[in-house]
Amino acid sequence: MKKNALLIIDPQNDFCNPGNGNGKGIGSLYVNSAEKDMDRLAEWIRKNKDEIDFIGVTIDSHQPNDISHPNFWMDKNGNFPAPFTIITSKDVESGIWTPRFDPKRCLDYLKDLENQGEYPHVIWPVHCVIGSEGAAIYKPLMDAMIDWTVKGKFYQTVAKGTFPFTEHFGAFRAQIPDANRPETQLNQALIKTLETYQNIYLAGEAKSHCVANSLKQVLDEAPTLAAKFIVLEDTMSNVAGFENLADPIYEKATKMGVRFSNTKDAAL
Repeated sequence: MKKNALLIIDPQNDFCNPGNGNGKGIGSLYVNSAEKDMDRLAEWIRKNKDEIDFIGVTIDSHQPNDISHPNFWMDKNGNFPAPFTIITSKDVESGIWTPRFDPKRCLDYLKDLENQGEYPHVIWPVHCVIGSEGAAIYKPLMDAMIDWTVKGKFYQTVAKGTFPFTEHFGAFRAQIPDANRPETQLNQALIKTLETYQNIYLAGEAKSHCVANSLKQVLDEAPTLAAKFIVLEDTMSNVAGFENLADPIYEKATKMGVRFSNTKDAAL
């Protein structure tokens, strides 16, 4: 069995680059301190490059018209919701917000999401648009990954979020998978790859959302992997205002054997 895998969640400019701070352009959904998280991770990769056998990177990948973006929705006056607005199925049924695309599908999605009971439907600033600078990997981390490949290694990228009618926080499946869209369904190939490693180090952004959901999906869909996971806590930060949202996930992870460490202590 190969030894050390590193799974990095969404280390992209729109989350990790402070940008201009106005919620537009690069860094549009900046997570406070994310650049420091990724700088620490880049240094850790360089220090341990000979001992890291695999790097997998999820890439949040959205269309401009995405169910989580403001321009997907309108009120009765034709206005888009402000970022961080929460939209419920009751809001749609009462006409407060109307989806501009496939209304029945969207209403069904909101009801399924609410029945799931995990995360509300939040409208985010437009972020990680496919092909944009904001969707690119944060450069200091990218440089460290490229340096890691010099001895003949290959990193793997995993696109998520390309189907615009469902959120796709976690690395392994969309929040509400679509039976007709394989890209939203459980990523068995990634699970099988990770199963071949003794240790799986987890890093990335954001701790409250995409990292937490990736971990939860492991616990739910591939629980035998739980004891292999080591969460590098100093390589992730929460979205402001959601600091405690994922606490139950991390508590469950601890009970199921997931280990927690940091880049100072996790010397390979």
